[in-house]
Amino acid sequence: MTPSPVRCPQCQTVLVDGAFNQPELRPCPGCGAELQVEVFPALFRPFTPGRAGEAVILEGESACFYHPSKKAVRPCEGCGRFLCALCDCELHGQHFCPACLEVGKRKGKIKSLENHRTLYDSIALSLAIYPLLIFYFTVITAPMTLYVAIRYWNAPRSIVHRTKIRYIFAIIIATLQIVGWGVGIYFLATAATRRHG
Repeated sequence: MTPSPVRCPQCQTVLVDGAFNQPELRPCPGCGAELQVEVFPALFRPFTPGRAGEAVILEGESACFYHPSKKAVRPCEGCGRFLCALCDCELHGQHFCPACLEVGKRKGKIKSLENHRTLYDSIALSLAIYPLLIFYFTVITAPMTLYVAIRYWNAPRSIVHRTKIRYIFAIIIATLQIVGWGVGIYFLATAATRRHG
């Protein structure tokens, strides 16, 4: 029995072995989309049917917590339960059971498990554009936009590859707002001195 091939979720191109379980994003050979594919090691093992009545573990060996008939290969680093090769989920050199991996994802307990990223480029662009609806807010949000855009310029972007164009637009809009406020204040100040002078 051959395992079904792993495919790109966008273009359905079959992914080659070198694209799996890599620490960085890899482009899909079909559509070029940046992907990070994690696959259970059991997918690559050849299928060997067992004989009737054959025990997978020998006497004195530890059994998997989730599959009592399978030999345990290591303990979970989260809860300590023994895991077979099928249940062993490796993440940056650490080994977890599926339950601990799910709890770590939900509660953020596993530091190396990244399941979301703050999109600072979107925040910077929103700070630059939304206050234009009520122009007076731009006196506060324009400097904030510049701070966010410059401070988080090298922060990890979205898991899906994006360019820095949002940062660039945010910086341009915020700079124009600050220049606009400067010119406006200058003209108001000169007009006030002419009236009083």
